[in-house]
Amino acid sequence: MFNINYLRNFLIISIALSTITCALVQKTKIFFKSNKYITLYSFIINIIVGIIFCITFTDISFPNNLWIGFFSFLGADSIYKTLEGKISSYKDIMSEKTVAISTDNIINKEDK
Repeated sequence: MFNINYLRNFLIISIALSTITCALVQKTKIFFKSNKYITLYSFIINIIVGIIFCITFTDISFPNNLWIGFFSFLGADSIYKTLEGKISSYKDIMSEKTVAISTDNIINKEDK
C-alpha cells in the first residue's frame, strides 16, 4: 500500500534541504571554469548533503535518503528558477571577477 505520510515527510525534509543546498551551490559555483558541469555538481551536492542530513537529523535509512537528495535537487532547481534575476548567474560572477582583476591590474600599474 502507498504510504502518503511517508512521502509527505520526505517532501518536507527535501524542501528544507533544497534551500540549504541551493545556497551552497550558489556560493561554490564560482570555482568552475565552465557552467556546463553546474547541474551535475548540484545533483551530487544534493545527494551527499541529503545523506548526511538524514543520518544526522532523522532516522531515515540509506536507500530512502537518496530519494530525499533527489527531491531536494528538483526543489533546489525550482528555487533557483524562482529567484532567477535576483541571484547572480555564473556568467555574471565570472564577468565581475574579470572586471575586478583587470581593475586591480590598472590600479597597480598606476601606482608604479
